[in-house]
Amino acid sequence: MKIAVPNENGQVNQHFGRSKEFVILDMEGDKVKETKTVSAAQLAHNHEGLAGLMKDNNVEVVILGGIGPYALQALEQVGLKVITGASGEIKSVAEAYARGELVSRKVVCNHHGHGHGHDHDHGCSH
Repeated sequence: MKIAVPNENGQVNQHFGRSKEFVILDMEGDKVKETKTVSAAQLAHNHEGLAGLMKDNNVEVVILGGIGPYALQALEQVGLKVITGASGEIKSVAEAYARGELVSRKVVCNHHGHGHGHDHDHGCSH
């Protein structure tokens, strides 16, 4: 299974559309077998381009913090499973998902600053 995670200094970037790079983790069971980093600098807020980047790298699951509704739709339309509301160190998050310990928290950002169901901002301000 291949998992992609937006990278911000080794942590899950909390805003998918602003991510300049993604770490793609090749999982073997619940352990990371191999990782590679791919640049997405030219694709910021290009939802279809980001979805294509994931598919080109044979990604099956995207784990992230917050995401806008259009980006979420673009990923799901190409058949990717999207897990939202994640935070922390990328490798740990991927291994937690592989163990079945990480569930999507439905963190979808919008332009009005609400919709999180949380008191704190996940970096989704546009």
